Amino acid sequence: MSSLIELLPKVVSEGRREANRILDGLSAASRITLQTNELIQPNKDRSQPEILNDDIEYVDDWKNRLVYGDNLLVMQALLAGDPASGLPSMRGKIDLIYIDPPYDSKADYRTKIELPGANIDSKPTVLEQFAYADTWSANIDGEDVKGTAAYLKYMYPRLVLMRELLSEQGSIYIHVDWHIGAYLRVVLDDIFGKENFKNEIIWHYQQGTKPQKDFGRKHDNILRITKSQDYIFNQLRVPTTDPDRYNKVDEDGRHYLYGGTGATIKYYADEARPLDDVWTWLDKWDPTRINQVNSIGKEKVNYATQKPELLLERIIKASSNPNSIVADFFGGSGTTAAVAEKLGRKWITSDIGKPATMIMRKRFIDNDAGEFLYQSVGDYQREQMSTNFGTRFRIGDLNQIVINLYGAVPFREEDNPRRNLGKIPRTKRLVYVASPSELVSANTIKRALDEMNTFQGGWDKVALLGWNFRSDLGAYLDTLDEYKNGTLTIEIIPPDLLDQLKSKTTFKKLSDQVAVDPDGTIHTPVRFSSLQYLTIKDPIVNGNEITVELDNYVILSSDSLPLDSKNKEKMNEVIARDPLALIEYWSIDTDFDGNVFRSTWQDYRQNTDNDSDPLHVVNKVTLPLNNTTGLIAIRAVDVFGFESEVVEEINRYGN
Repeated sequence: MSSLIELLPKVVSEGRREANRILDGLSAASRITLQTNELIQPNKDRSQPEILNDDIEYVDDWKNRLVYGDNLLVMQALLAGDPASGLPSMRGKIDLIYIDPPYDSKADYRTKIELPGANIDSKPTVLEQFAYADTWSANIDGEDVKGTAAYLKYMYPRLVLMRELLSEQGSIYIHVDWHIGAYLRVVLDDIFGKENFKNEIIWHYQQGTKPQKDFGRKHDNILRITKSQDYIFNQLRVPTTDPDRYNKVDEDGRHYLYGGTGATIKYYADEARPLDDVWTWLDKWDPTRINQVNSIGKEKVNYATQKPELLLERIIKASSNPNSIVADFFGGSGTTAAVAEKLGRKWITSDIGKPATMIMRKRFIDNDAGEFLYQSVGDYQREQMSTNFGTRFRIGDLNQIVINLYGAVPFREEDNPRRNLGKIPRTKRLVYVASPSELVSANTIKRALDEMNTFQGGWDKVALLGWNFRSDLGAYLDTLDEYKNGTLTIEIIPPDLLDQLKSKTTFKKLSDQVAVDPDGTIHTPVRFSSLQYLTIKDPIVNGNEITVELDNYVILSSDSLPLDSKNKEKMNEVIARDPLALIEYWSIDTDFDGNVFRSTWQDYRQNTDNDSDPLHVVNKVTLPLNNTTGLIAIRAVDVFGFESEVVEEINRYGN
């Protein structure tokens, strides 16, 4: 196996090639775009929300953005822009990027879901169940490698895209630790130029490891690099007010000490000193010293790698100006965007983890942020597939992989030209895989049922596997006998499956674990989740008000969720007793135009402004009604990150 030093030139070469391929494709007709899932106007309590002006074209004005998706794809979309929607390219427009990427720590970072009567530890088997896995593998010059070299290959093209997004006066701060900092510095010198490296900031904190045979590791490194020599930098000063240190007193009663060459310069205690590149919590003369986030502190949002707001406040104040655009492409708990908002900066933040985006959305609403967009990468799976496997890889190839990992056997291509059908061995159960670029709808279901009834003489049951679903599909399924009696099952392909399939060895490792019992019971390491959906009671219009009440949240079983048997039993109890407890967040658009979902009211668990119960959302709300479309829309997100939508036609003139 090649050493890291031997692999490094290949990492750089392949990273450059990948970055150039991406940059060359930004103007193509098939360029990646961002789709707006929700335009959020934070309003987390029952006070009267301001109604959005329908005449406002939000795409023409700046809107802060929270984006769900792989940051490699998010940054491509930002660089390309979307002229059809009036969204310009962000190339050269961002003054500050701060990122806190994984550290190649070889650890999996888990989240915890609290439900009434149970604490369920989520497991890193599907994307919605964990923050991120800090383990790395890649193929470099034909060699399968793990660890640091694979991590650097992952980071290289992303850092190139960040450089393209930075303005000429822009800076990037990269938060790392001892695992990766020295190696990443070499890559950064290659991308940005050694002359643009400005500081290695040492952030020393109180918490940390206490090894028996090493010095305790109690600091992180923050690498500061600029795009050019004409960069924004606002000198920060730290008050120094300790008279014990400044032990001399002049005729005016001011405390000072001597310093400088020959100790001839007077430094006064009441004059702020310039901030240096060591930020330590031990500096008792620094009233703004920064420690890690307190486990019971006000800032805490229950995200494993959350960073303190004071840390980001220093960085944002130093390297941006009011109205600058600040970005964070490993958004995590949302600290960068939250602080940028408070300091009067514009912001963009993204994360590939559903738990992170859920936490950020709640945090921004809780902080009374201005309105912001919640977006995702359009046609995400197709783009991720091309990134992982190359442009020659076809959707039919992916369908075959999904069929195999589900435990089915694909049919021959001459009988199955779309390569999307398979069968469970020793059964009369058909498997139908929807295209990754398709939004599963009633028409998709009809096609799957037609195949069940006609393909090769017919089948007893059909399982429809899909990547993306219409969020209002539940209303249609409620009318479908085949779904009610189990003839049709609908399952969600794990959103992170393509992240798991970054090498042939990974696919082989997964496929080797697939087995089917003689009775047709499937065993697979890949978790295919059952489809969940929301129902509401008939909205009640009373004059200029509307009352909306949640009715039920339908989740058929916990079997497809990555839980052990003990926690599955607890989940099934919650499903049977209190299904609405699974709702993490819901919002309402009281004048839905059928296109952009504009939420003017939101509630979420842990929000006790509406009620005193942190483990439930409120189920019923009365809001002012200023409706011109005749439609309202309700969206909900459950604790696992699955989204549902209900659209209702209303009598806007009352009952």
